[in-house]
Amino acid sequence: MIKDITLGQFLKYRNIVSSGGEAKMLLQVADVKVNGEPERRRGKKLKQGDMVEVDGKTFVVE
Repeated sequence: MIKDITLGQFLKYRNIVSSGGEAKMLLQVADVKVNGEPERRRGKKLKQGDMVEVDGKTFVVE
């Protein structure tokens, strides 16, 4: 179980990006949603059960 993780950390954890800088760039140019809502902040706090969608692929925070 993941506790107190940010969107940027989650993107790195799931190997979607390799660094915080890459996460920042991805959030500026890609279609990223958290629970169906567009999200651009890599510091957005996630909680268990949140759904993160990146370019049509969905990941669940466990």
